[in-house]
Amino acid sequence: MTFKDYRSHFIQTLMPLYDEGEAERFFYITLQELKGWRRVDFALNTGYLLADTELSKWNEVCAQLQQQKPIQYIFGHTWFYGLQFKVNEHTLIPRPETEELADWIIVENAAGSSIVDIGTGSGCIAITLAKNIEGSEVSAMDISTGAIEVATANAAANGVSIQFILQDVLALSELPRKYDVIVSNPPYVRNLEKEEIKPNVLEFEPHTALFVEDTDPLIFYRKIAQLAKEGLNPGGKLYFEINQYLGPETVELLKSLGFVTVELRKDMFGNDRMIKAVL
Repeated sequence: MTFKDYRSHFIQTLMPLYDEGEAERFFYITLQELKGWRRVDFALNTGYLLADTELSKWNEVCAQLQQQKPIQYIFGHTWFYGLQFKVNEHTLIPRPETEELADWIIVENAAGSSIVDIGTGSGCIAITLAKNIEGSEVSAMDISTGAIEVATANAAANGVSIQFILQDVLALSELPRKYDVIVSNPPYVRNLEKEEIKPNVLEFEPHTALFVEDTDPLIFYRKIAQLAKEGLNPGGKLYFEINQYLGPETVELLKSLGFVTVELRKDMFGNDRMIKAVL
C-alpha cells in the first residue's frame, strides 16, 4: 500500500470518533514518531510503499486511537512550553492552558525565586519554571509515587534540579519552608461535570488528579491557600489553575482567607482559568 493510500485509510478509520482535522493531526504525529518525517517529507514521498512491518506498527497506533487512548500515552511523551515530557497513566497530559499559567509566573517573577509546585504530576510546571527563571530554587509535591517517578525522570531529561516531595497536601499542617511562589493545578473537575469529559480523558487519565466531590469542589484551593498564608515570604504570590465554572467562588474563597489582591484571568479559549493571589 502506498503512503498516500494509507493516509486516507488511517483518517477514514478514525473519523467516526474524531473530526477530520484531528484524525489528520494524529496521522502526522504518528508520521513523525514512527518515520521521523515531517509533512513536507510525506508530500515528497506519497508513492512510498509501506512494508508489512511498518503497516503493523501503523495499524497498532490506529487501533489504540480507535480505543480513544490519548496519542501522548501511545508514544509516551508530549510537549509543554517547548520542552518534552514523559507522560503515562500516573500523570495528566499537560494542557495548553497550563502553559499560559506557567508563562504568567515566568514573566512576573525574578531570578532566584524559591518556588513550590503542589500536585506536580509530570512535573511540567515545576520543570518549566526551573528552566526559565534563572537561579530559581524549585520544589514539587505530589501524592502519587508513580507521578513523582515520572517527574523525576522529566527533570533529569530537561537538565534541571528539582526537590521532589511525596506528600498528600491535604494531610499537611504546614509547608516544609517559606517560598516566594506557590503554584498549583490541583484536581478541580466536579463529578457532575464528568459528562463533559471526553472518553480519551475519562477512561485513561488518573482520576485522583482530575476529580473532586461535588459537595466540596474547592477543597484543595482552601487547603493550599491556608498553607500559603504562613508559607509565603513577604511579597510572595500564590498561583492557581482553576475550574472555569468556579472563578468567582474561588476569588471569594481567597479573599475570605485574607488575600488582599486577587486577579482572575481567562485562558486562550475565553474561560476563567487562572488566579494570582497576594496577601
